[in-house]
Amino acid sequence: GTGAVAGAAAGSAASAGAGASDAAEPLAPLAGAAAAPAAAPAPSEAAEKLVDPLIDCMIPLKLDGAARGDKILPSLLKLRRVGNKPIHFVGLAVSGEWEPIVHGGVYTELQAGVQMATRTTALNELEYSELVTRLRAVADEIGAEPEVPDMIEVMSDARTLHKFVAGHDAQLGVNLRSNGAAWAMTTLIGALENAGFDVGPSGRFAMPDGAGGVLFTLSTNVNLGAETTDRLTLLLDVPCVAPARDGFGAMVKCAKALALRLDATIVDDFEQPLLDAALDEIAGQVKDFYQEMEAADIPAGSPRALRLFS
Repeated sequence: GTGAVAGAAAGSAASAGAGASDAAEPLAPLAGAAAAPAAAPAPSEAAEKLVDPLIDCMIPLKLDGAARGDKILPSLLKLRRVGNKPIHFVGLAVSGEWEPIVHGGVYTELQAGVQMATRTTALNELEYSELVTRLRAVADEIGAEPEVPDMIEVMSDARTLHKFVAGHDAQLGVNLRSNGAAWAMTTLIGALENAGFDVGPSGRFAMPDGAGGVLFTLSTNVNLGAETTDRLTLLLDVPCVAPARDGFGAMVKCAKALALRLDATIVDDFEQPLLDAALDEIAGQVKDFYQEMEAADIPAGSPRALRLFS
């Protein structure tokens, strides 16, 4: 089966897929960005990606006095996650900017951030209680006092964020069904590599985006070691690909080229041929989806989206 494929039925809305997929690598902000070497982000920008007020519960830590990065890092590194929610720390540096904590830095205040939702769950009461207990222990070691936010408010924010994530956890799939005999795997792998796919050790094929990330993936729908397959599934992890990359358009173009090359028909999950009119309709829905994400300040393919949908 295709598992998390969102059925792109000819007349139907593109539905949200179930379950998490492999984490996409962070994408560059624009399609052409790969050409120019990217400058390293300013420390303050890097800090905003680590502890983000929109998706993290932020906990200020008041220090007794200025603290050196090399003295506090060993303690902070003990607290990396609670449940499946990542935890990060940033420090107010002598520059007056919030920065990631590094060995050579000196900080007058710290801030912890725990991600309030992931693709699977919202931060819950048990996790929050565990976080507070462990954070107090770390704070004692480094001479800091945490200002812990009210649990009820944090839980409410976490549920709201997770509702957004669950509502935008969309994976779009199109399938290729052989018009004749099943394809021999050896021939197929060559054709897919020629089409630009990278083959992973798991047998998962990924179309690179040109900037270290993944545009869409392809599954042969058979176990590793199978000699033939008569069906391929191309899958786009919609919230993880920036709109500028046109992941859906690129996936459809690739599917059409493969259909010609392999003598296949593009079908939905119910074996119905996916005609251009249906594909255009889905492309319009993808556009609306991207606008919703943009309006929520969680643009698809952004570092913020990749943290939530990884």
